[in-house]
Order: sequence, then structure tokens, then C-alpha cells
Amino acid sequence: MEIPFAEAYRIKMVEPLKKSTRAEREQWLKEAHYNLFGLKSEQVYIDCLTDSGTGAMSDRQWAAMMTGDEAYAGSKSFFQLKETIFNITGFE
Repeated sequence: MEIPFAEAYRIKMVEPLKKSTRAEREQWLKEAHYNLFGLKSEQVYIDCLTDSGTGAMSDRQWAAMMTGDEAYAGSKSFFQLKETIFNITGFE
């Protein structure tokens, strides 16, 4: 027997989600006129519409968020991005 495939990372952050009943979900959909964009995020248990909140960030992604240069002009993050794009595409 083969071991089931496992993702090669550890989840770094979890958030509790509210479970709802079928009746609640049906009511919320009616109130939103069956427009998923009319739902509140806390009413969504599994989000198959967007990629928002569907995955935990890696420790390196969190570290980059904490150490990123948030300046609007001349930030080191921009120049790192520019260099990476050049290295991948050859375009300036």
C-alpha cells in the first residue's frame, strides 16, 4: 500500500471557522439573491469561488511580510522584483 500524497509544508496559521446548517446556508443564499458576492465571509465555510483564505502562507512568506520595505517609491522590494523579472524573462 502506498502512503497517500502529502503536501511538502507545515501549516503556520489556523483560524476557526463557523459551521452552518443547510437551512442557514439556503437562507443566506436567498437573502443574497443567489449572488455569492452578497455573502459575508463568515458565512462561507469552503470557498471555491476565490483563492482568498484557501491556503496558509509559508514561514518564508510570513518573514517577507514582516521584513518588507513598504515605501511607495524606491523600495528594495521593487528592485528585487525588477531583478527577478529580468532574470526570468530578460526584459527590463
